[in-house]
Amino acid sequence: MLESGVPNSHDSISEDTLIETAVSASKKAGALLRTYADSGFRVEYKNPINLVTDADRAAEQCVIDEIRTSFPTHRFLAEERGRVEGTPSPYLWIIDPLDGTTNFAHGYPAYCVSVGLEYNGRCILGVIFDPTRDELFTAIEHCGAFLNGRPIHVSETALLDRSLLVTGFAYDIRETPRNNLDHFVNFALQAQGIRRTGSAALDLCYVAAGRFDGFWEVRLNPWDMAAGSVIAREAGGCLTDFSGKDLSIYGQELVASNGRIHEAMLTVLHRAPAST
Repeated sequence: MLESGVPNSHDSISEDTLIETAVSASKKAGALLRTYADSGFRVEYKNPINLVTDADRAAEQCVIDEIRTSFPTHRFLAEERGRVEGTPSPYLWIIDPLDGTTNFAHGYPAYCVSVGLEYNGRCILGVIFDPTRDELFTAIEHCGAFLNGRPIHVSETALLDRSLLVTGFAYDIRETPRNNLDHFVNFALQAQGIRRTGSAALDLCYVAAGRFDGFWEVRLNPWDMAAGSVIAREAGGCLTDFSGKDLSIYGQELVASNGRIHEAMLTVLHRAPAST
């Protein structure tokens, strides 16, 4: 059993203050994204299929500025800016200001703001805001997970062939053999259905809310998993790497499920590619 990373009683920062700050930051950034979606934005390309918009950068700055107002000494790890070090602090905010950038750029309403918090290396807080549906997912370790203030829990589905799964593909899918296509084929032959939303943070929230029974992906980044991993775990989910070890958000592999189908998912992930 992992030890709790929740601040000890001698810490001066309350859990309420931490969650309120994260919620405020995510909602302000979400409102900013809606403004850009309505008024227009610029698109740049990191590689042929990996894009970034000025909305990403503006939302990221919005989140950092909002958190810094309350916690000027805290550190940050953000998708666009990388590590932003403050004074030495056990707190590290891990931010994806626009998870689902490709969706956003195409006007497809499946994207979110993701704000996670590590304390002494342990993810303890997650806030994910979907501005297109006005859905706010929140969790603090040992306090449960919530959607717009109401408790959520993973599904009760017990069989893989009755499960609805979700996955995604990395931006370098054209360049690496570790592109998840083999796993996709194997799961397509085992599950009731597979979806792809284009947002790993939302995928984790949807597992937490019981909308999906399981989620797997490769080549993820810490900001893809930090907030959502807390929300899914607090909703009763099981999260590991492909070998079944406890999830590390720095490890790139993720399997998240309702727990009931977890071993079956790991078994499929260990299979050889399906013949074509």
